[in-house]
Formats: sequence, structure tokens, C-alpha cells
Amino acid sequence: MPPSHPPAETHEVFNQPAALENYNAFQSDRILQYWVSQFGGDWGTQHLAQFGHRIGHDLQQAGFLANKHLPEFHSHNRFGQRIDQVDYHPAYHQLMSHAVAHGHCAMPWTDKKPGAHVIRGAIAYLHNHADPGSGCPLTMTFASVPAISTQPEIAARWLPKILSLEYDGSNQPWFDKPGVTIGMAMTEKQGGSDVRANTTIADPVSAAGAGQLYSLTGHKWFCSAPMCDAFLVLAQADEQLSCFLVPRWRDDGSKNPIHIQRLKNKLGNRSNASSEIEFRGAHGWMLGQPGRGIATIIQMVALTRYDCMLGSSALMAQAAKEAIWHTHGRQVFGKNLHDQPLMCNVLADLALEAEAALAISLRIAKALDHADDPHQAALVRSATGIGKYWICKRAIQHTYEAMECIGGVGYVDENVTNRLYREAPVNAIWEGSGNVQCLDLLRVLQREPETLDALMAELALASAKHPLFDTALAALQDELANPQHIEMRARRVMEQLALLWQSATLLVYGDSMIAEAFVIARLGEGHFHHYGTLPPEVDAKAIIKRAMPER
Repeated sequence: MPPSHPPAETHEVFNQPAALENYNAFQSDRILQYWVSQFGGDWGTQHLAQFGHRIGHDLQQAGFLANKHLPEFHSHNRFGQRIDQVDYHPAYHQLMSHAVAHGHCAMPWTDKKPGAHVIRGAIAYLHNHADPGSGCPLTMTFASVPAISTQPEIAARWLPKILSLEYDGSNQPWFDKPGVTIGMAMTEKQGGSDVRANTTIADPVSAAGAGQLYSLTGHKWFCSAPMCDAFLVLAQADEQLSCFLVPRWRDDGSKNPIHIQRLKNKLGNRSNASSEIEFRGAHGWMLGQPGRGIATIIQMVALTRYDCMLGSSALMAQAAKEAIWHTHGRQVFGKNLHDQPLMCNVLADLALEAEAALAISLRIAKALDHADDPHQAALVRSATGIGKYWICKRAIQHTYEAMECIGGVGYVDENVTNRLYREAPVNAIWEGSGNVQCLDLLRVLQREPETLDALMAELALASAKHPLFDTALAALQDELANPQHIEMRARRVMEQLALLWQSATLLVYGDSMIAEAFVIARLGEGHFHHYGTLPPEVDAKAIIKRAMPER
């Protein structure tokens, strides 16, 4: 008897959901639209829809290509000349060009009406859905503006190119390019986060002082995006730590001696090149007064830390979407997977966490839009560290849990959750690790009491809106009133602050169902840290429906 099936056909592929692709990443995201509207960004929705279309279409593939074909370092050309060039796949430049053209680096500085930071925050958030790695130079370029602006004569030359909507990834002098990108190099081997231990030396080329040209000699253990056109650098000038803008090319058109030693092989953030470099008499202009290096560069660091919040919020949002989308199209044990009660609990918990992260991230964006108000400025100084600490730590477990929802298919490189999980730790480590955020916050609250006042006033907006919140707020006030062993307790305090701030933001500005669910789940008795432990009274299916991508 002949076989009932041809020998080559072993099985039919079924019960495998379609990929989440060919959609508008902004218009399909009810939650992002909600929070953009709540914080004054309605006027930018058409712009965000245009941006989100390509994020959900061709730039998805560009993200995969940029992470498959990694940056390549070439120290010399074929004639033996030192070039220190890093080559990227064309997809990387495609991603960069799209983001720059839509104002990722420029919008709040060129369009100063309220809501610009919120819209730009949504752009950064959506760009991460295509590729987080290329977000690194975009973030640094955006964040460099306040620090460079401290030196007007330098700003006059550089800001028009930094704020340009044209991206130019070519390796040529910055003054010949229509637009530039800016990087940062702070960390040295012996110091890490302790930048006061830096040993790089800066000597004046002729005159000394703010705005003058110096010659730098030393090393940097981490220099991200080494093909940026210039870098903000900390170095010792006359034994005082100062800040410098160091370009890759000198004004005479010669190569500035910034020598790349090697590229880092990293767990994630693969599309972005990170390098070790040496300065061998590299020229750079001093920004700000001698000895004010940390005060100058912290203006940049504060904004890159804020973008770490946005980046990790985006990782969680995309992870939740992928998990919800996948389980919606798959059946197990006789019913749809995301209708299984336990899976439903996990998915809703992931969606809840992602929305709370986005809510406080865009609340900071709203505060940045009103930074001329002392209260809002004080809130930025205190709350950014809280958000950076908490969201970036939560993203690691969150992206893993989403990958587990998808199963073995989510673990392989072809699935985006694999990349999200590998990417998650970077925002927690870079721009100041968790302990650094805790200690910085304690210093800020001690030295600038108005920052604590602003933070507590923000929390007080939610007073009497939920009894669990009121109880938790009273416990926090007791914790803050006790100065004993405060550094030892800093992470405990930080967690309390983060959960209360997320709860307050949802209670004051958010959807009532989401706020109620978050407060019960995170502030209620017997709170569990693992996802999928929501109490039965939470409407998990309604939360999943809210987070389900629309196509």
C-alpha cells in the first residue's frame, strides 16, 4: 500500500500566531496615546502617527539587521593611516536618520511650547520598539544641549548642527556635515562611577579657562557610540575636574588623536558600538568654569538618566505587547492561551507594570516642559533618580517573564523578546547603577530640601484617593523621618518612593481601573514581587484588552 502522505511532508504548521508586524506602533498603542494626551502632547499626535508607521513596518526589519550585523572597528586604512573608524550596517543609519528627522534629538530645544518634551519622549519610546541600541547616540545628542549651552561661543558653532534634522553618518570633519551627533566619555578603569578618581589630564594649548582649547591625555574605559562627532569628557585641568567638548576632527581638518583601542563585546545593546579609547593630545574646549566639570556634565547625565526611564519603559511595553499578542493567537488545553486564568494573571500584571512605568516617565516629561516652574524643576531633580532606579530594575524580570509567556520561540534570536531581555540590564547599569541612584537621591534631598518638598507635594495629590495609598504614604513619612542607618536602608526607601509615586500618578492622572488594580496589587497586604500574583478582584481581562495592540 502507498503511504498516505508524501514522505517529505511530516507535519502541518498550525497553532502558531502571526508575528506582530506591519502595524502603526503609535496608533495601535492606546496606553501611549492616553498618557501623551494627559500630559499635553495632543498637538503632536499626527507627527507621532507618522513616526509610528515606519516603526511598525520597515524599521522593525532594520532593527533586526542592525543587531545581526554588528559594528566593525577599523583602526587603519589599507595604506596604513590611522582612521579609528567604526562601520555600521546600513540599517543602523536608516534607524538614525528616521529618528533625527522626526526631532528625537531636537524637538524640545527648537519647539518650546508645552508638550514638546512629552512628544519627544514618545518618539524616544517608540524608537526603542525598533532598536534600543541606536537610541544611545540619539539620547546623548539630545541631552548634550544644556551642557554645551553653558559656553555660548561653543554653543553658537555646535548647536545648529546638533539641532539639525539631517543625519550624516559619514566619517568627515564636523564642520563639513549638515548634522552631528554627540557622545560622552566619563568612566575610567580605576574609578567607574567615582569620576573624581579620573586621571586624564587636560593642559591648555595657549590660554586657560572656560571656552579655551586644551590638549587631553589619558584613557576612557567606556566611550559609547565612538563615531559621534564630539564627546563630553571629564579631565583634570590644574588638578581640578573640568568638562570638555572633544571633537573627532580638529579645526584644521586633521584627525584629532582619539584612538579607539577596541570595541566592547556586550550582553546586549549590540547595534550600538561601545569602546575603550585613549586621548593622545586630543584637542577639546573647556565647557564651564575650571573645576566645575561635574556640575556641567550632570546636566547631560540628568537627561540621559531620564531616557533610561523611557528606554526601560519601552522595553516593558513591547514585551507585554508581544506576550499578549502571541498568547492571543495560540491555544493550549482546549482554550485560547491568554484566556487561561493563570496566564491571564501574568499578562495583566505585565501590562500593569508597563503602564505605571510609562506614566511616571511622561510625568517627568511634563515637568521638563515646565522646568521654569521651581516646583517642577525640583521634581525633576528628585524623581528622575527614583524612576531610573526602579523602572530599569523592574524591566529585567519583566522582559524575562514576557519571554517565558511566549516560550521557547521567544528565547531564540528571531524573536524580539530575546533582544528585549538582553537589552534590559544596560539601563540599570549605565548612567549610574542602582546604588549610585540611591546615594545621589539622599544627597539631593539633604542638600536641596525643596526637592523633597516637591516630591511629597506630588504624592500628596493622591491623598484620600485610596486607603491603601494613605497607609503606605504614612509609612514612608516615618521611614524618611528616621535618619539612622539611612544609607543602609536606601533601597528600601527608594522602593517605597517608587511605588507611591507610580500609585499617585495613576490615581491622579490615570484610568481609574488601572489605578485601582495597581494600588491593590503593589500596596496591598501580602504584595508579591513576581509577576502573575494579582489578587482575584483585579479585572485582568480588562487590563489585557487595554494593552492589546490594535491593527
